[in-house]
Formats: sequence, C-alpha cells, structure tokens
Amino acid sequence: MQEGTAKPIDLLLVEDNAGDVRLTEEALKESAVRVNLNVVRDGADAVDFLYRRGKFHDAPRPDLILLDLNLPKKSGREVLSEVKADPDLRRIPIVVMTTSTADQDVLRAYSLNANCYVAKPVDLDAFFDAVKSIEQFWLRKAVLPSAHHD
Repeated sequence: MQEGTAKPIDLLLVEDNAGDVRLTEEALKESAVRVNLNVVRDGADAVDFLYRRGKFHDAPRPDLILLDLNLPKKSGREVLSEVKADPDLRRIPIVVMTTSTADQDVLRAYSLNANCYVAKPVDLDAFFDAVKSIEQFWLRKAVLPSAHHD
C-alpha cells in the first residue's frame, strides 16, 4: 500500500538499548519503503517528541511508533497510556516491542490500547526477522491513519 509513495514513512523508535536500535536500523535499511527513522532513548523524550516540545519542536508526526516497555525516566506503559489518552495522538499505531512475554505485560499493553505486541527475540537473526515482519505488515500492507489526516 505504501510502496511507491513520494513521502517516506515517519517511524518513531523508542528504545534505550543501543544494540537493538542498531539492529532495527539495519533491518529497515533493506526496506522497499522509504523510512525516516527517529530514535529517542527514554519515555520522557518520547512524549516530548510526540508533543513537539523542547529540542523536538520541529519533530515530524510519526506514522508508526515502535515502543519498548522498559525505559528510563518514563516507562513504555506510561508513554502508551498518555498517547492513547490523547484524542489527537491516539490514532498513531503503536507496536510494543519488548523482551517480556509475561502474560500481565501483554494484557496490560493491550488494555492500554497497544495496536500490536511483539516479543523481542534474543537471537540476532530472529530479531532481524521480527523487525522485517513489522516492516512487511505495518509499512507495506496496513493503511496508516497519517495518510488520511490533515
């Protein structure tokens, strides 16, 4: 759906693990879709980015958010809760991508209106495949709401 469009997909990655950021960047480099990847390392910066506050005053509105749950300053759960409570931001799809597979984490994320929950594999190839699967579905197949606002 998104292929061949002139405008790149704005993706916000909220991840404090530098290795996971690097792997995500590498996996997205091979994408057939042009991706403008923005990275923030903690939950407080994620919220500032979304509200275009401080150093993020000219941040693009993300078409999709990849959100880790375990973050410094403000947890991914808090970010998810704030975003989904905001009438303007709640339409941005949020894919929770975290190491936890605990039932309570999965259920809580969906209760907070996460659009998808992906357990982060520890194996390098499996991690790469997980990011490619997200890219395949969310950036190529799904119709994102950003294409239909403004």
